[in-house]
Amino acid sequence: MFCLLYISLANLAPSPSNHQAAPLPKDAEPVDLKIILRVFKSIIPPALLIFAVLGSIFMGIATPTEASGVGALGASLLAIIRGRLSFSDLKIVIRKTTHTTAYIFALFVGATMFALILRGLGGDELIEGALKALPFGTSGVVIVVLFVAFLLGFFLDWIEITLIILPFLAPVMMDLGVDMVWFIVMFAVVLQTSFITPPVGFALFYMKGVAPQGITIINIYKGIIPFVVLQVIAVTIVFNFPEIVTWLPKVAYGP
Repeated sequence: MFCLLYISLANLAPSPSNHQAAPLPKDAEPVDLKIILRVFKSIIPPALLIFAVLGSIFMGIATPTEASGVGALGASLLAIIRGRLSFSDLKIVIRKTTHTTAYIFALFVGATMFALILRGLGGDELIEGALKALPFGTSGVVIVVLFVAFLLGFFLDWIEITLIILPFLAPVMMDLGVDMVWFIVMFAVVLQTSFITPPVGFALFYMKGVAPQGITIINIYKGIIPFVVLQVIAVTIVFNFPEIVTWLPKVAYGP
């Protein structure tokens, strides 16, 4: 919406810029009230869907897991209203959902077995003792954990890391008095950064699989550098100013 308003205002005033650097498509429609209303009409359904999912969480109606069901129901209703949901499409969706659910539950079972064996052998106590013995203080321990998570993201998927590593780290972080919302947000961003960081970067290979011909993996490596730098800066800012991520949860749910 703001982009359309900007284009409209830009068209009213002369600009010394080179318009040929980013020319308009030949079939571009002129920006008028009709197209603005059409944009509003198009964004209202997805906006309501987003509100239904996030609103149900913030208002305490549903847990995040239950809110995903609300989102699935809302998306299905939108598809039915627009006439884009057929029995064959529903069959494909159910099959793919079943496969994904089975895959996730298999990981749950494997991770639970691994965690039980590791706890039975005293692995959790070893990890806790090693982290608390670090001579860096609470902030130093958090930095070490984030760095290790960054390295693990090169070789493991986020699901394995979340199910295996976090259950051992959470008690240690809570004993050190670390705000878990603050820690989890940084942990998630660090994992995302590791997935797009060369030389491994799982997401980069996914991107290469859908990239047009002529785009090499080296091109992708070079193109991803600014995003890695921005995410590292974001983690650094959140690390030094925790209120950026803790203020809203405290306002919504209390201390």
